[in-house]
Amino acid sequence: MKNKRVAISYLMVAGVMALLLVLSFRVRLGATADSVVLLKTTGMTCSSCADGIVSALQKVKGVAATEVDVAAGSVVVGYDTAVVRPELLAHTVSGAGYASVVSRLMTPAEYRQVSGRDIGRTTAAAAGCCGMGKCGMERQKKTAQGDI
Repeated sequence: MKNKRVAISYLMVAGVMALLLVLSFRVRLGATADSVVLLKTTGMTCSSCADGIVSALQKVKGVAATEVDVAAGSVVVGYDTAVVRPELLAHTVSGAGYASVVSRLMTPAEYRQVSGRDIGRTTAAAAGCCGMGKCGMERQKKTAQGDI
């Protein structure tokens, strides 16, 4: 009777350990930013534009943090240089419907010195949403004309 309980206990422990091992391979660790790129981006007019850019960049493997400043026309991305290149990040923003080019490359320490904070601490975006108002219709028209 005692041996049966011990055997069941060992089997339960082994089962839990196997489950933890399987689940550990499914966990996706976030990227670590070892570089920061400033993208000059045009065509953004509201927070919906910023949300679309953030959403597109978050799907790119190697992106650790994204900040969009609609008023300044800039997108700041913290990324892992071993996984992604800044030109791909600009291309991703362009693919979301906004003209974007690499403006400046920095280390996280340089970004902290320039901005006074770490990358990803806050997101700057214009208030309000245009939905398919002015910016949505202009982007749709540019896309149809092949300008984007």
